[in-house]
Amino acid sequence: MSESAEKFNTAMCAWREWQDAPWGRLRYALAAANLDRHLEGLPDGPLRVLDLAGGDGGDAVRLAARGHHVTIVDYAPAMLAAAVERAAAGGLTELITCVRADVHALPADLVTGEFDVVLCHSLLQYVDDARPTLSAALAPLRSGGLFSMMALNRHAAPLNVAVREMDLAAALTALDTDQGRTRMFDSALTLHTAEEITSHLYGLGCRDVRHYGIRCVCDYITDEARKHDPAFYNDLERLELAMTARHPYMHTARAFQLTAWKRGG
Repeated sequence: MSESAEKFNTAMCAWREWQDAPWGRLRYALAAANLDRHLEGLPDGPLRVLDLAGGDGGDAVRLAARGHHVTIVDYAPAMLAAAVERAAAGGLTELITCVRADVHALPADLVTGEFDVVLCHSLLQYVDDARPTLSAALAPLRSGGLFSMMALNRHAAPLNVAVREMDLAAALTALDTDQGRTRMFDSALTLHTAEEITSHLYGLGCRDVRHYGIRCVCDYITDEARKHDPAFYNDLERLELAMTARHPYMHTARAFQLTAWKRGG
């Protein structure tokens, strides 16, 4: 097992707590809502979905619950084991398949270009060079298929440091670096911008790229306890859903999501 995979395995408890927290719930709710904007453009009936770096199935179970067949690829055994448990608990075992693999070395049967949808959420920040990863992620997608990616937003880093940590010197430094770090997984991060990744996607044969913001305001509200109040959370979710595709708010959101269609369809 690689050192990186071990870090993800040992952080499982913290990761589950994060998913259940308001900011984690918002991440999944917004990603699903943005994906829904485009799923109607695909054929009727169950879709074949590939969830790359899909972890414990946070995105996959939502799609499987709607009748789609989802293959989760991840290289952390504990994450995949949790995905299997999650599928079983939801009665979705027949709709979710888990494969342990590196995204850059996918099994041959996954790269035949037969998937209707490919997700690549929260992976790019762990690689130095985004383009080869995007190329590998697009290979399994059929012509005319839908691609969705998500990554931490470099534009948000200086604001996040200034507002949450009140460290203006560090915020000034963050303006000119693409490097960061995650405490949860104790890993270095490479931060990207939607503009950079959009350029890569067009260069790799995609069309109609759409940009969405994930948590446009949540991370700049420092009263964490308030977010746990159901009424406040409901208002926050409504606001986030209204802002996710609205200029200019997506540009400084904590993360960005891009959807695109693979040319040829």
